[in-house]
Amino acid sequence: MNKTVALKFPRLATSRNKRALKRITLNLTSDEAQNLEKYCEQTGRLAIDVIRELIQALP
Repeated sequence: MNKTVALKFPRLATSRNKRALKRITLNLTSDEAQNLEKYCEQTGRLAIDVIRELIQALP
């Protein structure tokens, strides 16, 4: 890697700062999907943000 780039953008120099991400597929019934879509429309939030927040609230 170019030293100038590494100094300018230290996060690009290493992968230590990256959060490990895991992709999941969520199967919802029609009713569940409609409830989520309705909630997202009412709150102006993205479904991924709603789901992530719910998971983070788990004990």
